[in-house]
Amino acid sequence: MVLFFTSNAVEPSATIYMGRDKVESAFGNQNQGNDEIVTLDGPFATDEDLIKYGTTADIWFHVDKLSSAHVYLRLTPSIDSWEKIPQTLLVDCAQLVKANSIEGNKKDNLTVIYTPWDNLKKTGDMAVGQVSFHNDKKYSKELHSTKVKRIHVAQRENAIVNRLNKTKVERDPDHEQERIDRLKAETAKKRMQSEKERKAQAALAKARKEEKEARSYSTLFEGVEEDPTNQKSVQEMEDDFM
Repeated sequence: MVLFFTSNAVEPSATIYMGRDKVESAFGNQNQGNDEIVTLDGPFATDEDLIKYGTTADIWFHVDKLSSAHVYLRLTPSIDSWEKIPQTLLVDCAQLVKANSIEGNKKDNLTVIYTPWDNLKKTGDMAVGQVSFHNDKKYSKELHSTKVKRIHVAQRENAIVNRLNKTKVERDPDHEQERIDRLKAETAKKRMQSEKERKAQAALAKARKEEKEARSYSTLFEGVEEDPTNQKSVQEMEDDFM
């Protein structure tokens, strides 16, 4: 099962979700061992499923250096970059992560890390729920930014956590079908964008051709005096004929 939450901290509202795991997953990296894995009760959708079926619109959140749930934010169309997530929405995600960390929920002054889903790295030798990053450097010269950001959480904000919990919906999505539907939608969107760009380029090429032809036509008559008779009106030419 997957738990879905709605954040009204932004307009339009945003979806936050996480797996209801048997284990409280731990964050680790290639250079450090995994944190202790704590057993929880209840039905579950593993973090492995969410990692596998994530999208480029998903942003992963986790308490730094402590066990916690893997929480995902799905960016809305109005947020065009993971680096432009409004602060109020970041706070909602961070508070939800803290509230779903057995140890972290009891502590103040925590750090929550977040990164795009496609920066998550999962290898076969990692424990269940453990991930690292493809790019975890604080600053990447190639990307001109870090791919892993941090947000400080001073303390639990019950008002925020309670607000989010009131929107909680539990369902068992068909990850594979949703992936197929999502790919179809993305392909259709790309096709429409490509067609739009093709038409725009064709219109621009036509306009340039017409402008070039107009300039060439004007050049033919530069320096040539017009015959005064060419300036006669239709009535004058008819009078001459009579």
